[in-house]
Amino acid sequence: MKNTALTATHEALNAKMVPFAGYNMPVQYDGVNIEHEAVRKDCGVFDVSHMGEFLIEGPNALALIQKVSSNDASKLTVGKAQYSCLPNDDGGIVDDLIIYKIKEETYLLVVNASNIEKDWNWISSKNDVGAEMRDLSEDYSLLAIQGPNAVEKMQALSSHDLAEIKFYNFVVGDFAGIDNVIISATGYTGSGGFEIYCKNNEVKQIWDKVINAGAKPIGLAARDTLRLEMGYCLYGNDIDDTTSPLEAGLGWITKFTKDFTNSDALEEQKRKGVERKLVAFELDERGIPRQGYDIVDGQGQKIGEVTSGTMSPMLGKGIGLGYVPMVFTDVNSKINIQIRKKAVPATVVKLPFYKG
Repeated sequence: MKNTALTATHEALNAKMVPFAGYNMPVQYDGVNIEHEAVRKDCGVFDVSHMGEFLIEGPNALALIQKVSSNDASKLTVGKAQYSCLPNDDGGIVDDLIIYKIKEETYLLVVNASNIEKDWNWISSKNDVGAEMRDLSEDYSLLAIQGPNAVEKMQALSSHDLAEIKFYNFVVGDFAGIDNVIISATGYTGSGGFEIYCKNNEVKQIWDKVINAGAKPIGLAARDTLRLEMGYCLYGNDIDDTTSPLEAGLGWITKFTKDFTNSDALEEQKRKGVERKLVAFELDERGIPRQGYDIVDGQGQKIGEVTSGTMSPMLGKGIGLGYVPMVFTDVNSKINIQIRKKAVPATVVKLPFYKG
């Protein structure tokens, strides 16, 4: 099991530690609902240093990225980031990721912790253009500082005007006494804030100053409930090697203005229409939908299964995502979630669940 540079710090805070994607990670400190509410209403900080970082450089860097990713990275200018995915050869998804244009001919790809080796091997296998690739995952740490008060509380730690960094933009500069860190207005919670990329030997100083500035430490359990309230996909749950980006509602990051891995088949799928789609639902009665629970129709026939589900801390009701046939995908469609022996009625809703 790997540790992040902050493992001892989390243990000193009495965090509950669990294995996650091969890392020893803090799942919670004071409780999921307390931490969730702190991010929605104030400011929290997550250690997400288990995420992977690849540097793609050289005159053919963009050509490789365009080939392996679904979004159009040619639209990126220096200082901008883009959400994308890596399609596989069979209509599914290798991983979802964020692509940062650091400078001309230099890109940073941030991938999911559980897929670092898989993604590296996949991108390498497609690199017949001679792009330079470096895996920086073991050398870099990542903090996500999230919440409506994040900018105000953290401003004293940087000479950059944090409020000026627009969503999916970033700067490279000083933060918490460390130079040359990436300050990125990306996040996975829907409550604003930014992410800090730094070297492992710098992260403890940054973490301590962020905590002293008023951020509450947040574990991975609240990260999951926060992202689910926004309807953000989690790789391994809502998207995987068998789910098409079009089925997952990721058509907006699937650009057919260029050729990419399996783009012809995906374009054909778009033309014909998908047979199933990922929907969001709220339970009409008490209950908590969990990953793997069956989704059934009015006659009790299985039509899909829950890919992610929880009790929403902000809404006080059961919410979830799952793939269902197209006939059940319209907003206000009625489905049922099989919770033990009871088929609990649910309604398909428009995302996000939490409107803020």
